[in-house]
Amino acid sequence: MKLKNILKNIEFKLMQGELNLDVNNIQYDSRKIGKGDVFFCIKGFNVDGHKFINNAVKQGASVIVCEDKPQSIPQCTVIQVKDTRKALARGASNFYGNPSEKMKVIGITGTNGKTTSAFMLKSILEQCGHKVGLIGTIANYIGDKKIHSVRTTPESLELQKLFYDMVQNNVQYCVMEVSSHSLSLDRVFGVNFHRAIFTNLTQDHLDFHKTFENYYNAKLKLFKNCSTAIINIDDKYGKRVYEDVDNNKMTYGIDNEADIVARNIEIHSKGIDFEICYENKTEKINLSIPGKYNVYNSLGIIAACLSENISLEDIKIGLKKLQVPGRCEIVTKNYQLGFDVIVDYAHTPDGLENILKTAREFTKGKLISVFGCGGDRDKTKRPIMGDIGSKLSDIAIVTSDNPRTEDPMSIIQDVISGIKKDNYVTIENRKEAIKKAMKIAQKGDVVVVAGKGHEDYQILKDKTIHFDEREIVSELIKELF
Repeated sequence: MKLKNILKNIEFKLMQGELNLDVNNIQYDSRKIGKGDVFFCIKGFNVDGHKFINNAVKQGASVIVCEDKPQSIPQCTVIQVKDTRKALARGASNFYGNPSEKMKVIGITGTNGKTTSAFMLKSILEQCGHKVGLIGTIANYIGDKKIHSVRTTPESLELQKLFYDMVQNNVQYCVMEVSSHSLSLDRVFGVNFHRAIFTNLTQDHLDFHKTFENYYNAKLKLFKNCSTAIINIDDKYGKRVYEDVDNNKMTYGIDNEADIVARNIEIHSKGIDFEICYENKTEKINLSIPGKYNVYNSLGIIAACLSENISLEDIKIGLKKLQVPGRCEIVTKNYQLGFDVIVDYAHTPDGLENILKTAREFTKGKLISVFGCGGDRDKTKRPIMGDIGSKLSDIAIVTSDNPRTEDPMSIIQDVISGIKKDNYVTIENRKEAIKKAMKIAQKGDVVVVAGKGHEDYQILKDKTIHFDEREIVSELIKELF
């Protein structure tokens, strides 16, 4: 592709060289550069791409795109832009033929509910016969093909390649979890979102955003760049989003007046039954997963589907078929133990509160929780989660999650500093913590193992080990029972 075509709609200054030259590929990692490639110098948190200009040229780069003027101009074409992250996003889109414009992209953002909502929407759209792509935390999908995901929202170059692959495979809808990091770092810059769904906003990622206002403003970016904003009006930040955006809006809720409202909610261990009220019509809905928060998730998705003129019948069937790995997943349902073990991804204060309150609604005996907090992440939420876990459980077992480079016991101490009751124990080894919970569980009890959900690994110092809680529970059942 010609360099001038990659730079379309990007403001730049030509410092040296020519624009009418052919380039092979674009990269932001100098180690991946090949002959005739364009190298975008990205300023990261730990590494500044400008330091690798000479290395990129040695590897064969024919074009350098930078923010800062190089100390010595290399012997190639050099382009200066105001913001290389935005330039990379726009350039990658141009390189792959602006693929997001060739399908309907629906973005979902919020602290909790993104993954469940995305799987709900995928299920309904497939029920209608559409080919669907999904980008998210658990994995990326092109139709039925599952692709490993490294982060919730990929970097812009990988994202545009994924969009391109979807278009090549005749995907009509792309359902996308949009993280606050990706919005703040302009990974989705230039993507025109057909619909955008706001689930909620509670404490998380303050290690990155520093203030809650920054966190909110990052989320708000999505709704400034979509055709229709679909907003949870029961959430106080949802109300702010509603006031802060001027485009088309739809609202959903339970407690407040909204375009779509849920009524007569009945929650049980196998799911939820409720009614939706929309345009003076009432329709019964059944979900195969429990939890009031999943009523909210489904309302946002139902609103998006109704705005796409999808029938309520297809919506109901799609929701009934729903399966979401690691989200309120009862992993003991094929065993006759007398108690249940639930695995859930809840790793925020709000997420932990939601899953424990949900489990309490169908727990006949004791509610036993197993949870911890990840290392190298927002430390302020640790004592809050300790308080929630202890307060809402009969017995709380505080353990390790993904400690990363931190000392696991130091993290545990941060968690228990918020506990005001004496109904907890600490067990650093996560497998042993789950084992302890299952050993003390009796008939009618429910064990909630929170924090990892779908993940099949644990990050310890500089290594990642295999750790799948479904497998561990199965092994412990054979060992203990």
